[in-house]
Amino acid sequence: MNFSGLAAFPFTPFNEGVLDLVAFEKIIVRLLDSGVDSICALGSTGLYPYLNEHEYRHITRKTVELSGDTPVMVGIGALTTRDVLVKAETAQKAGVDALLLAPVSYHRLHDEEVYSLYETVCRQLSVPLCIYENPGVTGFEFSDELYKSLSALPNIAAIKIPGSPFADEKGHQRIKTLRALLPQNMAIGVSGDKFGVAGLAAGCDLWLSVLGGLFPHTVKTWITMIRDGHAQTAEAESERFSPMWDLFVKSKGGLRVMATAASILGISEEQNLPAPLKPLNVQDREVLQSFMLAHGLI
Repeated sequence: MNFSGLAAFPFTPFNEGVLDLVAFEKIIVRLLDSGVDSICALGSTGLYPYLNEHEYRHITRKTVELSGDTPVMVGIGALTTRDVLVKAETAQKAGVDALLLAPVSYHRLHDEEVYSLYETVCRQLSVPLCIYENPGVTGFEFSDELYKSLSALPNIAAIKIPGSPFADEKGHQRIKTLRALLPQNMAIGVSGDKFGVAGLAAGCDLWLSVLGGLFPHTVKTWITMIRDGHAQTAEAESERFSPMWDLFVKSKGGLRVMATAASILGISEEQNLPAPLKPLNVQDREVLQSFMLAHGLI
């Protein structure tokens, strides 16, 4: 798998507590029609911690089946190393091209525990793995020393860093530091869609995008602008999405926003999350729908 461009994170829809495979297929086809560089099913928006073993296997196989030549990456995070290994085996048997692993835990992890997790998992892999740093969810921040140690493990091919350093010029220095620290062939991905354009403009290889999981054409357009030397134009376009980013913050992430957007588009049912999760409230849904109409997303 080539870790570059847009890795789209599709939402995994439910209907009355059951996987909505019809809606999921519509989302994947939408991504394929837009020519995304890769699809990352079962990321945070993909609800990987909420799926049982059967549901996880079904979504993984369905994504690979539908995606054809488009590379597929799936999340394998779980509370125990044992369960991570089970997911890794399931995903590899399904034929995925890469894996995404966040250090998920109820109790906060120490560096040596996280290193042990990745070391154990990497010994069992036949496909590349992307380290997923998402401290807002996991409560764990990777030190540079830990990144350096992990980068020496087999099959570690990319890291996914938070977007917050790209809120200002510190992002360029962060990329410079990581490039000096990591092997030359290791890809650096940015997450946090508000900072995706700034991250790519600063030198990240890959945008792992929640927005791109439902609106891939928008994100691909911004990436093309950056590649063509028009980063400022892309940044201005991203700034126009401030109401969307504000909803991400207000709802504690992009999941509820994308779930609500999927129902507004008629792709899935309105109540499309597994309980106790709920989509946006009525007021925020109206804000989102008005924004989507104003920006040609409907």
